[in-house]
Amino acid sequence: MNTTTGPTTLIEAVRYFSDLDVCHAYMLSIKWPDGKITCPACGGDKVGNISSRRMFQCKTKGCRKQFSTKVGTIFEDSPLGLDKWFVAVWCITNAKNGISSYEVHRALGITQKSAWFLLHRVRLAMRTGTFQKLSGVTEADETFVGGKSRNMHKRKRGEKITGTGHVGKAAVMGVLQRTTPEQVSQVKAAVIPNVRRGTAQAHVRHSVEPGSHVYTDALASYKGLDADYIHRTIDHAVAYVAERVHTNGLENFWSLLKRMVKGTYVHVSPEHLENYLAEEVFRFNKRDGNDGTRFLQTMKGTVGKRVTYAGLTGT
Repeated sequence: MNTTTGPTTLIEAVRYFSDLDVCHAYMLSIKWPDGKITCPACGGDKVGNISSRRMFQCKTKGCRKQFSTKVGTIFEDSPLGLDKWFVAVWCITNAKNGISSYEVHRALGITQKSAWFLLHRVRLAMRTGTFQKLSGVTEADETFVGGKSRNMHKRKRGEKITGTGHVGKAAVMGVLQRTTPEQVSQVKAAVIPNVRRGTAQAHVRHSVEPGSHVYTDALASYKGLDADYIHRTIDHAVAYVAERVHTNGLENFWSLLKRMVKGTYVHVSPEHLENYLAEEVFRFNKRDGNDGTRFLQTMKGTVGKRVTYAGLTGT
């Protein structure tokens, strides 16, 4: 099957993937785009087709294992059919503000616990880790994600809020490469332990090519970047823009991230924040595509990634 001729809208996707044979063929094209099916256990290419069960069996002597297209992907060991999985992948990939586990639970007729685990598996597929650094004109900024103290119970507020500002919140660091004639602006972001100089500058150096323009706010943690970059700052106590020096691109991304967290997910555990961050980074960086291309890119990311419920929750 040619994956470039798939559906382009949600209603088309629901109809298209309602046939499990279609889902099976689509997954074949994702896992083995060259058409050469290999055994995930031994790597042998002598594979027989069990068409009645949409499975394969390795014919290599000493192996003889049976496997499906789910093996070696985020779908492995899931009792859900690929028809439900594909619709869920489509929805989370293309929902601008995310989609809650309760909504998936109601839409697919599965438990909320299963829906929560399903969504975290899809977020793993949406991770686009790359060693390629950003370059050109970039922005670096930090933000904090967490509940507002005024929304806490008085007792909880007394336990958790022991200082001012960002105490009790998770720090997130981001770097944005501004739009060029070749592509729209791109973001790299990560949860960091703190915003001290060593941590903040290490993230910038890990993400940006030396010699690039780096624009930041006046936070003291960024002092010292001049040695490797063309570094200019904007003091937000005075102004938010000075010619081309500003961090408005990243401020826009932070607003999208917080709208997703506060508006859809409401509460995000700090240990899972990295997954939610990867979800928003993916949608932001792929926003110039359409629903079909974003779905295809996420599906390609399902291969070679697997997470168990115990590994995700630590239970």
